[in-house]
Amino acid sequence: MNRLPWHICVLIPARNEEELLPRCLHSVLAARCLLSGIASVDIVVAVDSSTDRTWNIAQQMVQGDGMVVRTQAGAVGSARALAAEVALQRYRGPRKRCWLANTDADCSVPATWLSEQLALAAENVEAVAGTVDVDTFEGHAAFVQQRFRETYLIRPDGSHPHVHGANLGVRADVYLRAGGWNKLPTAEDHDLWNRLSAMGIRQASVSQIRVITSGRRIGRAPHGFADALAAHNGVSA
Repeated sequence: MNRLPWHICVLIPARNEEELLPRCLHSVLAARCLLSGIASVDIVVAVDSSTDRTWNIAQQMVQGDGMVVRTQAGAVGSARALAAEVALQRYRGPRKRCWLANTDADCSVPATWLSEQLALAAENVEAVAGTVDVDTFEGHAAFVQQRFRETYLIRPDGSHPHVHGANLGVRADVYLRAGGWNKLPTAEDHDLWNRLSAMGIRQASVSQIRVITSGRRIGRAPHGFADALAAHNGVSA
């Protein structure tokens, strides 16, 4: 039995998220508290091409619990890759005991978000894909909420086919073997998940690990979740 402690790196790309980043970081810090004495947690926020107060807010809130880095890449895949690179430079322990937990700056994670991922990692699961729900459907057509619920597939056994960078965890050694995040402007989450699948690792797609994301119609990544949600407005009930 491996008794070495776990280390968790929480990786968050952020671009012009001064409004929603505090909610995200408060939720991550609450999830971190549940692991006090069980695992060490390091939070890395990669601020990408921001022109608002995202950097200042991240600096104020993460101080002492992680690190904030800058990039002008203008691509979420690049921001995620940078956050992972910095987090792994900061951690000197074995990669097999390091877990990379990814979310987005417009998300709120549950208090059990990290502990549930860690429980799966302790069972030798090497990558986890969770689900998302929407905080508000304000600004969308009245039928969009129902249409989203109807089309967001959850199988009877609790598994699902979804992949969201906003709710994806992977063990560090496996992440590195897969080649890490590709520096893509969109669909970087599916790209990484597919490469992990091709490696034949032990993956779990679990609906009970769920984060709340913004229901905004215009997102930061082209053709990302916001666009997919907004597309429901064009389908009448």
